[in-house]
Amino acid sequence: MKISRRALGISSSPTLTIDARAKQLKSEGVDVIGFGAGEPDFDTPEHIRDAAMAAIREGFTRYTPAGGIPELKEAVCHKFKRDNNLRYSKAQIVVSNGAKQSLANIFMAILDAGDEVIIPTPYWVSYPELVKLADGIPVCIEAAEKDGYMLTAALLKKHLSPRTRAIVVNSPSNPTGLLYTQEELFAIAAYAIKNNLWIISDEIYEKLIYDDAEHISIASLGEEIKKRTIVVNGVSKAYAMTGWRIGYTASEPELAAAMDRIQSHATSNPNSIAQKAALAALSGPQQCVEEMRQVFSGRRSYALGRINKMPYLSCGTPEGAFYLFVNAGQACGRNFRGTTITDTDKLAALLLEHYRVAIVPGRGFGAPEYVRLSYATSMENISAGLDRLEDFLRELQ
Repeated sequence: MKISRRALGISSSPTLTIDARAKQLKSEGVDVIGFGAGEPDFDTPEHIRDAAMAAIREGFTRYTPAGGIPELKEAVCHKFKRDNNLRYSKAQIVVSNGAKQSLANIFMAILDAGDEVIIPTPYWVSYPELVKLADGIPVCIEAAEKDGYMLTAALLKKHLSPRTRAIVVNSPSNPTGLLYTQEELFAIAAYAIKNNLWIISDEIYEKLIYDDAEHISIASLGEEIKKRTIVVNGVSKAYAMTGWRIGYTASEPELAAAMDRIQSHATSNPNSIAQKAALAALSGPQQCVEEMRQVFSGRRSYALGRINKMPYLSCGTPEGAFYLFVNAGQACGRNFRGTTITDTDKLAALLLEHYRVAIVPGRGFGAPEYVRLSYATSMENISAGLDRLEDFLRELQ
């Protein structure tokens, strides 16, 4: 039986694979500490859960419009105005089964076979795969650590081709925690306008930023760039709602209508009950978001300080999200109990096997000398897991 080239060309998500393996070991009674998951370890706030239960009791369990219920679209419009100084109509909003489906809709709507999308490296693991699923070509360009992993106009110029259709901007970034400044976004916006390109602005971590950093949506920098920008966001990270699967996009009405049509055939509507929960999240009290952000900030400072004192590792300070993207290149080539650590895939495998700590190797992010650690876990787990990681590193020869 034949499997399509499209399916064979797609890799599984390394983050989900690592997380699944860690959870499997835990279910078998193994004491594993996981730094792999890309989700908050907090419960969904109570008022959001209450809204979902109310929806069930009221029988709100049938099909809804494919692109989301009107009241949730209205709440998304209000959120953009309140948080980003952006004005959208309901006709410009498409609510989907998570921001990942939002991205899939985008690439299906804007790409023809062979069209190219520029993606800065390190990248979130699913960007290239989603482009390939839409028969596009991901053009992954390396953004240097010394430059803060920044995508610049100079880098863009080197990789522009007649087939280039879009640029992915992820701020704050998974995995690096990079947060673009207004000046840096202006440069990217000017380049996109000059070369008639779409900007896909993934802002799913916008509420999780630290110190004096400020999140700016590239779409807010002027009407011309707004028309070229497709903003992607959702409730998963800010409201600890990863399993509820609600994401959304804002774009020009014609493109929004195209994505709505695609979604109507791919999955129909987002979960009706989760839509009511998302409505409560966006429209209700926001203190829960700030409380979670403050906890993450403390964890980040602690974990970053520990990592940068360990042998063979170094890590810059992330301004957003809840990850440390750690350079482990100095550990590669060293020996652990008779086994050579050829790359960070091997490092991660040995660490899990012998010290029961799960981290994500950087190959899936386009950065094979790095590893990603999520601090979306308790301080107790962070402390114990970093103790084990340090013990592992001290065994290397």
